[in-house]
Amino acid sequence: MSTTGYPVRVEATLDPVLSRWLWLVKWFLAIPHYIVLAFLWLAFGVLTVIAFFAILFTGRYPRGVFDFNVGVLRWTWRVAYYTYGGLATDRYPPFTLHDDPSYPARLEVAFPQHLSRGLVLVKWWLLAIPHYLVVGLFLTSGWYIASDGNGDASPETWGGGLVGLLVLVAGVVLLFTGRYPRSVFDFVLGMDRWALRVAAYAGLMTDDYPPFRLDMGGHDPGSVDLAERGGPPPGTAPAGTVASGGAAPVGGTAPVGNPPPSTEPPLAGPGTTPPAPPTASGPPGGGASAQPPGTARTPGRWGAGRVLAVVLGAVLFLIGGALLTGGVTMGLADRALRDDAGFLMTDPTTVRSPGRAVVSPEFRLEAAGADLSNLIGDGRVKASAGFGRQVFVGIAAADDVTTFLDGMAYSTLTDAPTGSWPGGDPSYRFHPGGAAATAPADSSIWVASASGMGQQVVTWPVQEGSWRMVVMSPDARRGVVADVSFGAEVPALGWLWGGLTVSGVVLLLLSGLVLVLALRSRPSTAASPPAPTGGPEPSA
Repeated sequence: MSTTGYPVRVEATLDPVLSRWLWLVKWFLAIPHYIVLAFLWLAFGVLTVIAFFAILFTGRYPRGVFDFNVGVLRWTWRVAYYTYGGLATDRYPPFTLHDDPSYPARLEVAFPQHLSRGLVLVKWWLLAIPHYLVVGLFLTSGWYIASDGNGDASPETWGGGLVGLLVLVAGVVLLFTGRYPRSVFDFVLGMDRWALRVAAYAGLMTDDYPPFRLDMGGHDPGSVDLAERGGPPPGTAPAGTVASGGAAPVGGTAPVGNPPPSTEPPLAGPGTTPPAPPTASGPPGGGASAQPPGTARTPGRWGAGRVLAVVLGAVLFLIGGALLTGGVTMGLADRALRDDAGFLMTDPTTVRSPGRAVVSPEFRLEAAGADLSNLIGDGRVKASAGFGRQVFVGIAAADDVTTFLDGMAYSTLTDAPTGSWPGGDPSYRFHPGGAAATAPADSSIWVASASGMGQQVVTWPVQEGSWRMVVMSPDARRGVVADVSFGAEVPALGWLWGGLTVSGVVLLLLSGLVLVLALRSRPSTAASPPAPTGGPEPSA
C-alpha cells in the first residue's frame, strides 16, 4: 500500500466536446438537484452526529450511515462537476447515491474497519482548522487587487473563491473558443479534490489527515488502492473487481495528466471486462466460497423509498431534538425563574422620565374563547423607587390611562430591555405637558395599584382588553426613577414544557426506528450468470 496515498478517491474526465453556451443556464437546470441535495445534506448532518457517537463508543462507523453519507458526497460532486465547481461535462447528473461508472465524475471512500475514539472528539473542528482555511480560499472567499477609480489599489472580495473564479474564466474561454483550457481543468480538479478529502475527514469517514497537496488532473494520483483499505483481504475478491470503495480511471478512458501506471484493477465501466463469475468450487484465486453455489452477495440498493425514509428520519430527529430542547429549557426556566410566590418574573429594568410618569405601551390580551386564568393566571408588577423614596404603580384600561395623562408631561416606553442588556437603557418617547390634574391614588381608573415606600407589588387578575401600566410618584411630582419587573403565574407553562418534552422523546424514538430500518444492511442474493455457451463439452 502506498504510504503517500489517501483513502478518498476523486476521479474526473473532461468531456472532449462541450457546449459553448449551456454553462450559462446550468444553474437553472440543476435546481432539482439543489432541492434534493438540501434534504440530503440535512440527513447527512444528522447521520454524522449519529456516527460521531457510534465511533465514540464502539470505534466503528455504522456501515449503512457510511454508505449513505458517501453517496451524498458523490451526488454533490457530480452536481458540482456539472455546474460551477467544474463545468467540465454537459451530461446531466443522475439522481442516485450509487456510483455511476459511465459518469465522468466519480468519488469513492474506503470503508474504515476501525476509527479512533479519541480522535473523533477533535479532528472535525480543531485538527481540520488549517484545511478549513485553505478550502475556504478555494470555495467561498478569494480576493484580488482592484483600482477604486482614483488610482489607489485596494483588496476586493470574490465571493466564489478560486474555484468559482477559474471556472468562470473557463466558461468565458469556452464561450468564445469552444474549448475548455486543460490547465484550468487540472488546477480546478486539484482544488475540488482537496475540498472533498477534507469533507470526508470532517465527516468522520477516515482518521488519515488530508495531505497538504494539490493533486491536479482528472486522475487521482494521490489515492491508495481502496481495496487495501476497506475491502476484503487479498484472495477473496474475484479477479477483475475491486472491493467496496475502490476506484480507477473513469469509464475506461485514459486518465488526465498521464499518471504512472497503476497495478490496481479498474472500476467497472465502459471498456472494462466483467469479472468472472464465481463457481461452485469457490472464487477465482482459491479460498472457500462465501455463498452457496449459484449465488452472489450484493449490497442493498439505495432506492428512492429508502432515501426518502432516511431524510424523513433526519427531519423527525431534528424536530424531536428541537422539541425536547425547548421542553427541557422551559422546564428549567419554570423551576429556576419563579419567585417565592410562584410567579415567573423578568429581571428589574430601571425606568426614568423627566416628566411626571413612565407609561408602558398598550398591550392587548385576547383569549379567543380560552380562559386566561388557565393560560396566564395572575399578572404581577414589582416597582421600587430606591431607599427613602415612594413610588406608585397601577394598571388600567388603555383609554382610561390616556384620559388620565391628558395635559401631563410623561414618557412612553418604546423599548424596555431587561437586566444588564448591552447598551440596555430603555428608549422612550417624551410627551411635554404640565402637572397632573389629580394624584394617581385619587383616581378610580385603576384595576390594580399600589403606593408607598420601598418595593411595591401589584397582583392583577389578567383580563381581556387593552391595558397600560403607569409608574409615578404618589404626589405626581416631576422626575421619575424606578426599578420595575414584570411577571405572571403562567400555569399552562408546566403543561407546555411537559408536552414538548414528551413529544420530542416520541419523535426521537420514531426517528431512530425509521433510521434503523432504512440504514440497516440489506444484502440480497442474485443468481450468478449462466456459464458461457459455445465451448467444448467437459469430458467425463
